[in-house]
Amino acid sequence: MTQKIDIKTSSGNVFADLDLPNPDELLVKANLAKKITNAIQARNMTQTEAAKLLGIEQPKVSALIRGRLTGFSLERLFRYLNTFDNDIEITVKPKSK
Repeated sequence: MTQKIDIKTSSGNVFADLDLPNPDELLVKANLAKKITNAIQARNMTQTEAAKLLGIEQPKVSALIRGRLTGFSLERLFRYLNTFDNDIEITVKPKSK
């Protein structure tokens, strides 16, 4: 017996698709966490080394890498990216139609 599967086109934000609160913020945090993870991997750092550089405990680095971002503010993630020699640029523009 074949079961019908409903397919829904993504909005481009999985958090909005899952109807989670503050989906835009969650998406930004996820993207920033990915950039931090990439910086850690590019430097071949262990989580312990990354934690020391960022001034946090290793379990926080593990949470960050695994996308468990509760407790991480945008400002804190920006600060981590700055630590990895990244500049942060925020652009405000009208919504596209």
